[in-house]
Amino acid sequence: MKAFKFAFRQTIPVLCGYLFLGLAFGLLLQEAGYNFVWAFFSSIFIYAGSMQFILVTFLSGSVSFLSVAVMTLSVNGRHIFYGLSFLERFKEMGKRYPYMIFSLTDETYSLLCGTKIPNEFNKSDVSFYMALLDHSYWIAGSTLGALLGEFIPFDMTGVDFAMTALFTVIFVEQWLAAKSHFPAILGAVSATACLIIFGADNFILPSLIVTVLGLLVWKRFSSAAKEAER
Repeated sequence: MKAFKFAFRQTIPVLCGYLFLGLAFGLLLQEAGYNFVWAFFSSIFIYAGSMQFILVTFLSGSVSFLSVAVMTLSVNGRHIFYGLSFLERFKEMGKRYPYMIFSLTDETYSLLCGTKIPNEFNKSDVSFYMALLDHSYWIAGSTLGALLGEFIPFDMTGVDFAMTALFTVIFVEQWLAAKSHFPAILGAVSATACLIIFGADNFILPSLIVTVLGLLVWKRFSSAAKEAER
């Protein structure tokens, strides 16, 4: 229970962001003609953040399965890189392994990277609770949004800025805690360059590829430099 309470405290910023964004998704889904049951089950089994908003458009028109698959890969392909960095850690979690892969969103990934778990808690338990809580926030928000949308008109303009604010806070905390700022600088530079080259709709995946390759090279040279000092 103490591990769960610790995990809950760490996920409070995600709670605030997911409830508002989930409300927005639920409202959009309800406006498209799908009630809270659709919001509830789609949030359980899809759980893809921005891709769920795109899904509303897909449901409103005739879109081929191939188009859906390609769009999903382009929007959420970055999660492949997230999973690779936690592969060994998740394998150690036994039966929770498949769920941890499924539930690895941007925000959960940031929490898993940035949270210092005290030795008194089981690391696997805390990680699982954080992932589960984040997922439950999204389900609750989207379902509530669809329910409220049936009775009360809402203007949700600007609510998506909540996630921008959340990422800013997480970035600052990790910047202050990190010994080396090179990974953050590399990510910022590659994201800016890819944004200019590929545009706002297509820059995320190329930026991640460039960042990962750059970090691999940096790690190799750093290891070589340490060996030379010895």
